[in-house]
Formats: sequence, C-alpha cells, structure tokens
Amino acid sequence: MKSLSLFVPLLVAVLVSAHGYVAEITIDSKRFPGNVPRGAKKPSIIRQISDISPVKGANNPSVNCGPNAQLATEVGNANPGSTISFDWKVPNGKWPHNTGPMLTYMASCGATPCNKFDSKKAKWFKIDQVGRKSNGKWFQEDLMQGKPANVKIPSNLAAGNYLIRHEIIALHLATQPGGAEFYPSCAQITVGGNQKGAPAASELVSLPGAYGDNDPGILARNVFNAKSTYVFPGPPVSKLTGSSGPAAAPAPATKPEPTGCKSKKPSSANAASATHRSQHVNRAMRGVVSDHSH
Repeated sequence: MKSLSLFVPLLVAVLVSAHGYVAEITIDSKRFPGNVPRGAKKPSIIRQISDISPVKGANNPSVNCGPNAQLATEVGNANPGSTISFDWKVPNGKWPHNTGPMLTYMASCGATPCNKFDSKKAKWFKIDQVGRKSNGKWFQEDLMQGKPANVKIPSNLAAGNYLIRHEIIALHLATQPGGAEFYPSCAQITVGGNQKGAPAASELVSLPGAYGDNDPGILARNVFNAKSTYVFPGPPVSKLTGSSGPAAAPAPATKPEPTGCKSKKPSSANAASATHRSQHVNRAMRGVVSDHSH
C-alpha cells in the first residue's frame, strides 16, 4: 500500500510533463504541416515554437503566440466561411488534456505580409470559443481522440492579411491562482473575397493583456463541480459590424453557446476585462489520469 501511495504522485508528475503543439493546419481540405518545436525549420504557415511546455501566467509574453514563436515563411489562402482545422499533438502521440475551453482569435497584419508581421503589435479579436458540450464533456476532449479543432472564418470578414491564433486553456490545475495552462498557436493567412466585416475597437485586445490570473475562466476553483458555471475569459466573440460587400450573403446567426457555458459583454470598452464561466463533470479528473492526460 505504501508503494502505491508513492506511485500515484509519480504518475501524476509524469502526466503533468506531457504537453503539445499544433502539428498541422488544414484550410478547406488543403493541409499545411507545421514544424516540431526545436526541430528543423521547413516552409510552413504555422509559427514554430521552441517548447511544448505550457505557458504559465496570464501576463507571460509567450501567451502571444507561444514560447519563442518564430515568423513562418508561408501564408495560407482562405476565404470568408472557410473551415480551418487545428491538429494538436504531442510528439508521437495525441493531445493529453480534456478540461478547459478552446478560443480562436484573429488579428489584421494590415498592409504588411503576415510572414513579416510582429505579432507583439497585433490587436486581436475573438472569432470563436467553445467550452462544454450538452453531455457535460469539454470540446477539448475531442483532441484526445485524435480529432482536430474546427473553426470557421466569419462569413462577413473583410479581405486582408491576418494572423489566426488558436488557444487551449487547460484548467485541470486552475483551482489555484497561476494554475491555468495556456497553449497558443499562430498561423499566417490571407483572406480573400469582397466582404467588409471588421471588429469594433472595443472588441480588440492585446495578448498578453486580455486576461488576468484571477479572472473567472482563468482561476476556476469549481472546475470539477458539475453545478458550477464557467464564463469564458477575454473579450466576447466579435460581431464584425462592418457592412458586407455587394455580393455577400447575409452573415450567419451567432453560434449558440455550448450548454453549461455563457458569455457576458464587458462593462467598458476595455474588452480585456471581460470574463466568462462553465460547468464540468466530477469524473473529468478520473478521465485525465485514465486517458494519460492531466
């Protein structure tokens, strides 16, 4: 019995060390492989990071695009309404975590090609956020099954050069301040079409800067309480209130929030102060260990 009590903390420690990165992005069925962190650098649209470890601390500079994220050489083509799939992996394995939201942001590179744009200067707007499904499981858990995270480019988004940033916030340790694990990944795209949709100034945030370590949704003391409510961190999903192009189809209705999650608009123009909350089932922690996640 004593040996078992010693083994469990060691097992947890091993699981804690398992993390990942975006190995590939697909835009409307066209695949764009990424580079392994610290590996040989090949042409890609995905900005290569130096470390698969989580980013800790909401004000950590690596919250921007990941640890030591480097400019990528290529730019992928997309259109309003395109589906972008993010394939999260660990070296030689599947994504290990199952607790916490997935958020997607975009930022205009302006007239600068995004393979030359400094992401530290980016002003980000949120285009998507997912938390829990109606069955109580997090969408993040799909990654453990080898499925990608799928996000649609807004149908009324203006043409231009953009960074797209997909982020997982793993909350399995977030019952204490500083426990949240941030996994951001950035890619470089050009959006075509003739749409005119643009974010409002109040919907733009800097990263880091949009979150605080004690914000609801980052500090999640009740994350394993099935009766708790989770509020998404950061700004609300942008409404892209700019008018559509002359040949544009009407923008689709806003995507409904997953069951057990809700959003609220920020009380001021500073969208960085907006926060949000969600539910989670108590058995999630058991799933973390049994599925070799943590």
